[in-house]
Amino acid sequence: MAGSASAPVNRRDGGRIVVEVAVESVTGARAAQRAGADRIELCQSLFEGGLTPSLGLLKAVREAVDVPVFAMLRPRAGDFLYDDEAFDVMQRDAALLLAHGADGLVFGVLRPDGAIDRERTARLIERANGRPVTFHRAFDLCADAERALDELCELGVARLLTSGQAATASEGAATIRSLVQRANGRLSVMAGAGVRDHNVAALVSATGVGEVHLSAAVGVDSGMRHRRADVPMGANAPRGEYELRTTDEATVARTVAALRPPAGGARDPQ
Repeated sequence: MAGSASAPVNRRDGGRIVVEVAVESVTGARAAQRAGADRIELCQSLFEGGLTPSLGLLKAVREAVDVPVFAMLRPRAGDFLYDDEAFDVMQRDAALLLAHGADGLVFGVLRPDGAIDRERTARLIERANGRPVTFHRAFDLCADAERALDELCELGVARLLTSGQAATASEGAATIRSLVQRANGRLSVMAGAGVRDHNVAALVSATGVGEVHLSAAVGVDSGMRHRRADVPMGANAPRGEYELRTTDEATVARTVAALRPPAGGARDPQ
């Protein structure tokens, strides 16, 4: 992959690269903003890929930061094929999250054949009532990436988060570049998965994206002194109840610095 990990990178049109950070706490949101993030994707349970945040969390984050906050719409972990009840919850959550301060929504809905669920995507866009929506990495599980991209453009999706249908954005860089070219400004393609300070500049140079996404999550030890390692709280707890996840401010700051000088221009988060 071409490019330098240390030289600041700007979009070919002269604009600065937008950095979005996925967080699941008020602490993480504050850390992301201090480190220079342009936008926050607010979730719960990043370990499961991100789920719908509570209204209490959204309101607290809105009070804590002044960058745009996009809220995840994902009622459960697993695939992106939702039954009627789950989709009803998504629509209810969409209305509530927007009413309580979300600047936009993040979601992905697929059909059994691996195609975009156009009808349900359109309904969620309608729920957004003019505010921008991001179609997340459910796209990376689509059967036909080019067709899916065209459909998202036609539906009016503002942004696509993708790893180029690969395990990481670096591995999918060629596909991401093709998607950027095919989109041709109809929507913004945002590269995510495995994005870090050591590879972000090369990734942007190789793909031509104007936005990148990372969680910068690290494990921190619990403050609990009394512990029961033999009593898990979930069906699968590979890290246990005594390792917590948080946003690493230094990682976000290094990633921002790899893309632009510290005194960069005005933010372009939307």
